[in-house]
Amino acid sequence: MPTLSDWYTAALGVPPYPYQQRLAAEDWPDVLKIPTGLGKTAAIFFAWLYKRHCNDVHTPRRLVWCLPMRVLAEQTARLARQWGERLVSAGLLSRAPAVHVLMGGDVAQDWDTRPEDEAVLIGTQDQLLSRALNRGYAMSRFRWPLDFALLHNDAFWIFDEVQLMGAGLPTSTQLEAFRRRFACAVPCRSLWCSATLHPRWLASVDFAAHCPAPRLAELQEDDTGFPQVRQRIHAGKQVLPLAGADNSKQLADAVLAEHRPETLTLVIRNRVRDAVELFETLRKRKNTPPLCLLHSRFRPADRAVVLQAALAAPDGEGRIVVTTQVVEAGVDISAATLFTDIAPWASLVQRFGRCNRAGERRDARIFWLDKSVGREQDARPYTLDELNTARQRLAALENAAPALLPDTDAATAAYAVLRAPDLFDLFDTTPDLAGADIDVSRFIRESDDSDVQVFWRSWPGNAPPPDMPGPAREELCSVPLGDAQSFCRKGNCQGWFWDTLEGVWRKADRLRPGMVLLFRDTDGGYSPLAGWKADSKKTVSVISPKEEKTVAAPPPALDGDPRSHAARQSLREHGERTTAALQDLLAALDNPVPPSCLPSLHTAARRHDWGKAHPVFQSACMPADASDIWAKAPRMERYDRPGFRHELASALALLHTGHDDLAVYLAAAHHGKIRLSLRALPNETPPPEGIRFARGIREGDILPPADGLPEVVLSLACMELGDSAEGASWAERMIGLLETWGPFRLAFWEALVRLADWRASAEEV
Repeated sequence: MPTLSDWYTAALGVPPYPYQQRLAAEDWPDVLKIPTGLGKTAAIFFAWLYKRHCNDVHTPRRLVWCLPMRVLAEQTARLARQWGERLVSAGLLSRAPAVHVLMGGDVAQDWDTRPEDEAVLIGTQDQLLSRALNRGYAMSRFRWPLDFALLHNDAFWIFDEVQLMGAGLPTSTQLEAFRRRFACAVPCRSLWCSATLHPRWLASVDFAAHCPAPRLAELQEDDTGFPQVRQRIHAGKQVLPLAGADNSKQLADAVLAEHRPETLTLVIRNRVRDAVELFETLRKRKNTPPLCLLHSRFRPADRAVVLQAALAAPDGEGRIVVTTQVVEAGVDISAATLFTDIAPWASLVQRFGRCNRAGERRDARIFWLDKSVGREQDARPYTLDELNTARQRLAALENAAPALLPDTDAATAAYAVLRAPDLFDLFDTTPDLAGADIDVSRFIRESDDSDVQVFWRSWPGNAPPPDMPGPAREELCSVPLGDAQSFCRKGNCQGWFWDTLEGVWRKADRLRPGMVLLFRDTDGGYSPLAGWKADSKKTVSVISPKEEKTVAAPPPALDGDPRSHAARQSLREHGERTTAALQDLLAALDNPVPPSCLPSLHTAARRHDWGKAHPVFQSACMPADASDIWAKAPRMERYDRPGFRHELASALALLHTGHDDLAVYLAAAHHGKIRLSLRALPNETPPPEGIRFARGIREGDILPPADGLPEVVLSLACMELGDSAEGASWAERMIGLLETWGPFRLAFWEALVRLADWRASAEEV
């Protein structure tokens, strides 16, 4: 068998450092603390892949890399793909793991269809934590439960650069505690990493109660014996205060005065607007070296051009790169001269790592802006206490070599903390009576730091046409929620969003984190050189989407779950195929279901579409054919009853015929539309008799005999509170299941039935 050294040599051209060897050979730690520039990303990737290759049962199939900003996700994904391809080319792997990306404007659509395969899932904390909370940003609400299930089972979470996570950090530790408390169908684990991480940052209330003390992995004496390690951790950088640069004009003067030909000068501002203002000021100067502006508010295509220029080796006049926290971590850039705003100490250590990164220069310099900040609002996105503490350390610092920098001892800020009742409430994905959902943004980022995704199009008339496709990833730009609200209000612009229930573009009168918003190109708000620019009135260039890459296109089918559609299959045939697909899936996953629950899963797989015997469904199957009871048809007409859901009829029939609550729930939930709550929707037409109704099912509806099953008269008595002729209420039964099995196991079994249904639907007839 090839050694780990063989893998590193084939993929990177160098052998592993001792700490990288230890990470692959020993049990996983909980915390990885490694200085910048020493291959932490490679260490994690190769250790995970090598352990999987060695059949380590404690290493999950899915590597879930959660990063605080998209530029880190882009770079990590590029490296993971590159390394996997090199291992395959060298004959050390037969197949590289699939690498999927989830970040604003670039959301992999099908990563969750193959839970039995090894995969690397790389995304921003907005996208990944929202999915882990069952409220996935920029995705169909009906797919929330599937991603929730696969991110809490057989997943190895890597929380990288935790000093930038903010409110996401306690959420990450709380979720790990809940996975241990309530158990998973397939075990999960987490690893928190940074060059500036204190283990006590992880001590959230439930993590401290349910998890042992975190085990730390860091550099040891044998690591410093490597010349490359020694050179990097002793890379000298003179630290100097810069006074009198209180505005962009004065700072631009200082930057131009200190910039040296054939070198890179990096200027890191705390706020996007300050970076944009300095960039615009420098652009107006004569004889300025080549300039780049890099922040998180660009469309992908424009950002790729800027990033390529920023990372290119400087020559001739050199280059000046104005940026924000996006280069604080993970970006392999090395400046000869660095200017930085005062920031929290942990962030400053990361910024120092972008100067003289490999110790290649003896004249590297760091200038910190010795600028007084007197008000809390002027310190944002940080706090006055954080900046004052950092100022004291900077004043005493002369050399920023990594080996000389003191550890961070700052406590984390206070954030909203996810508790067990919150997690249980989030398990139900049904909106409230006003159509609203639980807002999870406070558990992901600070309340004023949540994003929406916006794109620009041109169309005739007032409203966008219903057949306008959704945006492609290259069209989308991340924008702070507050900025988007202000842009609409002050600019008299109208944002639009796609209503998945009604299948139309609607005016976005109320914005929420994770929304995908459409603006007219003449509304302005964007510049290819500066990114999001709310005060720009210039018409925005429209990027024509490629249909196969759209990420939020109007649904192509009335049912809203395209993977469940197929060529014609009878009810019997589809039930048999789904059962067979479930058995294959269970075998591929090493049978992750307790024997006592297996009959319920098989019943749900075999009978999940029993409700399709309902006349409303059969009359919608086209072309019409009364020779059998159909589960699948080549084409579906609109249902006679708005909101009709066959899976509710299936669940009620199973309940009526004495099946257990788990089988009933799994049948009801296999499209993600009926779960813990059971009530009518606003778009339904009430029956004239005043009888109970919900999701297109009416009290007394009859399912005719089908597939050896008897005729069943459907009752909705379980909608009522308390016991009825059908026994306990729907809510009581479902909450009982949740309390018995916990949210993670129940969601995983739900996902298995759903995936088996998809695979059965995809089979050729």
